[in-house]
Amino acid sequence: MTLNRPRLLGIAHAERERLGRTIQYTPPDAWDAPSVCQGWRNRDIVAHLAAQDTAAAQLLAGEPAVEFDAFKEANDGELWVNGFNEWAVKVREDVPTRQLITDWGKAAEVLLVLAARQDEDGFKTTKIPWVAGEIGLRYLLQSRTIEWWFHREDIRMGAGLEGNPQHDPVFLTNDMAIRMLPWALGQAGLSFPGRSIQVDLEGVGGGTWHWGLEPRTTPPEEKKPDAFINGRGTAFALVAGRRVAADDYLDNGDLVVGGDEALAIAVLEVLRAFVE
Repeated sequence: MTLNRPRLLGIAHAERERLGRTIQYTPPDAWDAPSVCQGWRNRDIVAHLAAQDTAAAQLLAGEPAVEFDAFKEANDGELWVNGFNEWAVKVREDVPTRQLITDWGKAAEVLLVLAARQDEDGFKTTKIPWVAGEIGLRYLLQSRTIEWWFHREDIRMGAGLEGNPQHDPVFLTNDMAIRMLPWALGQAGLSFPGRSIQVDLEGVGGGTWHWGLEPRTTPPEEKKPDAFINGRGTAFALVAGRRVAADDYLDNGDLVVGGDEALAIAVLEVLRAFVE
């Protein structure tokens, strides 16, 4: 299922607001404490978001992504995700937390405003030169919304705040992870031509997908999936976000595999909702 422009924009706006409220309610003394993201403080999460969303807004505006270019200049023209993330946090280590929050909020708002200015055709066809390669605008917006959800949860956990599960960002996370499966399998050196998997998730983030595991292929409507994954939408999303190991949910029954179980487990092992 492809979400239409108004729906995706609405989900993105709502998730940006939820992350903003989470930041607002985070106790001041929590910002310098270690986060659940290894090696980062809670404030470093906001620094990371500020860098990424500033770059996204600049590129959508047709401008150079200043920090992408600075990182490439310092690294022989190379740009890779983890390297940039660590660099962007490092260069902000002395920036006051309040300024990091302001920078992120402004960048995220500009990104959403620019995305909303695109008509339906532009929303479908516009391409952005992102960190790991060119990406369609709608998928960039989906990926930013996913990032906001993951890091909202990271900040919430780091600050000891109560949870507030929402269907839409978890659904977007699961949808992106399933769309990325052929790429993720290829990155792991795995290939399953002609094979497909059906994912049926319930609760928050739930939905049904029948997806081909070979790049740029769609299973025929009459094809029976070769493997199945069933379970809780939030569990699948947290596996896709590399927050929880798939084995933990397989052991407690929150995720269940069927059909070609080895294939289903291989899918869960490489599952991811973002490029690393």
